Order: sequence, then C-alpha cells, then structure tokens
Amino acid sequence: MLKEAMFYRPENGRLRCRLCRHECLISPSKRGTCQVRENREGKLYSLNYRKAISMAVDPIEKKPFFHFHPGSTSLSIATVGCNFKCKHCQNYSISQMVRDHGEIPGDDVAPEDVVSTAIKRGCDSISYTYSEPTIFYEYAYDIAKLAKKEGIANNFVTNGYIGEDALREISPYLDAANIDLKGFTDKFYREICGARLQPVLDSIKLHHELGIWIEIATLVIPGHNDTKEDYDRIAKFIASVDPEIPWHITRFHPDYKLTDAPSTPATSLRMARDIGIEAGLKYVYEGNIPGEEKEDTFCPECKELLIKRFGFSVMKNKTIDGKCPKCGTKIAGRL
Repeated sequence: MLKEAMFYRPENGRLRCRLCRHECLISPSKRGTCQVRENREGKLYSLNYRKAISMAVDPIEKKPFFHFHPGSTSLSIATVGCNFKCKHCQNYSISQMVRDHGEIPGDDVAPEDVVSTAIKRGCDSISYTYSEPTIFYEYAYDIAKLAKKEGIANNFVTNGYIGEDALREISPYLDAANIDLKGFTDKFYREICGARLQPVLDSIKLHHELGIWIEIATLVIPGHNDTKEDYDRIAKFIASVDPEIPWHITRFHPDYKLTDAPSTPATSLRMARDIGIEAGLKYVYEGNIPGEEKEDTFCPECKELLIKRFGFSVMKNKTIDGKCPKCGTKIAGRL
C-alpha cells in the first residue's frame, strides 16, 4: 500500500527527504538510501506502509531492554528496508532485502490490527524492530498513536539516524528506544555501516532531552571497534549524557558480509564493562553470553542483586515500586 511520506520538501526539481539524517535528495522515479521511499511525480511515497514482513511476540529483554518493563512481552513488528548498509547485519534478510533483491514484500496488516493483536497476546508494549523503524515511520507512527490510547507502550530498536523533526513528532507516543552506538569513529560508521557518527550522537542526546527512556547497545566486532580507546570514548559519551543510561555490550558472531572477523571473546566484553563502570556508568551489561551475572541488575548504591536474568528470561525481580528493597535507591528506567 502506498502512502505519501512525511518530512520532505521540493528542492530544485527533486525532493529532499528529511525523515532521517541522510537527508537524501531524490530525483523523479528514484528512491532514497533506504530503498523504500520513492519520488513519484513530485510526491514522496512510503512503499512499505502496512507491509509487515515479521510480527512476533518477544520477551522485552531480547531487544535488549533491561530497565523497561522487565519480564514483560512485546509485540515485535517490522517491514523490509534500512537506511544503513551494515556489513555485519544479523537481520539482513529483512533489512537488506530491497537492496539485495529489489523486493518489497509483506502482509497487509492495518495499524488497528497490530494493536488488537498486542492486546490479545497480552503484550505490554509494541517494539518496532528487526529492521530500522525509521524507514517505516508512517506505519509505526499510526500504530503508536493507537497503541498509546490503549495503554500499550511503544519502543524503537534503532540505529539512531532518525531526523530531528521526525523524532519530535513521534516523541509523545514513543516511550523507549534502544539505540545502537555501533562504534566511536566516523571511519567505522562510513566503512561498516554507510553512515556517520555525529548524527547518532546528536540523536542520542535528543532522545534523552525529550524524555524518551533510552538504552544503548554496542556490538563488539574484533578488529573493528574493540580497542580500549573505543570502549573508553563510548562509555564517557554515555556518561556525559546520563550515567544512568544502561549500556549493553554484546557479542558479535560472523554474519552477512562480515565473516572474516571472529566471534567476540568474553574477555573483550569484560574489559569494556570494567571501562564503563570506571567511567561512572551505573548499569553495564554483557550480552549474548547467557548465564553470567553480567546480565543481572544490581543496586548501584548497595550492590544488592535486584533482577536476576538468564538469557532473555527474568528469573527474579526484587525491585519494589522501582526501588531497591534494601536501601531504597530508585532504579533508573520504567520498572
């Protein structure tokens, strides 16, 4: 289903898309970097509106969110397409489908049906995930408004490249965002992701300013973003925004077009976690290594174990009204 896109303007016979920070200038009959927004006779259209390629119930911890409705389930939804070209994408069959195969498939699912499914399945939230939610913004926006009316929370799992106007527009309906901070050099972003670093940093700050709960995730890729300096710069940046923002440091497995790098050793994740804590971050987690206590939540003041996890499951949650039962410290997030 075609839908006229939001956030664009005519410019010298072409259309300037301002949905994301690429700000593509799109010629007639051409598409933007995301491959799902097209200039047709002077109007910009979203080509993936109501084209759900995936819809499933997931534990919220899978996103990963550890401080947002812990132990709850979320209805995850996606369309094809992405405004990044990450060589290591683990969901490339969805995110890169248009770029690799020229197809825009998906089931026609109305926003109302997405919300009713979330209600029927007992989900606390809807997660716009698997691919980049920014590129199916109009669809997500329409769903989010309806979900909010029903008391269902909304969250983005995102690369953080959303444009400022678009983020401000959806912010009344967007409760949380897990933002990938994929590295901390422009070289990494350009060569591995097809993007730039600074817009992501600006976006993280804006999410926080708008009161959207955020958690940061960094996939550690050996030989690309795994130096002590990388960890130190990321940790200090997050701490400068808010030391209570959780940082998820996750293990890489070779995939898609980046198969020459090995899986991340646990020692590298531990080093990153130690650096994060030293930088003043109160909640730092290691991901994709189930069973270690590094995925548990401890009180930052008295060090009491509050939330015990195994993989994507919450085994125990001792918080009371979002506070530590031992010392009364307020634990950051939407608990």
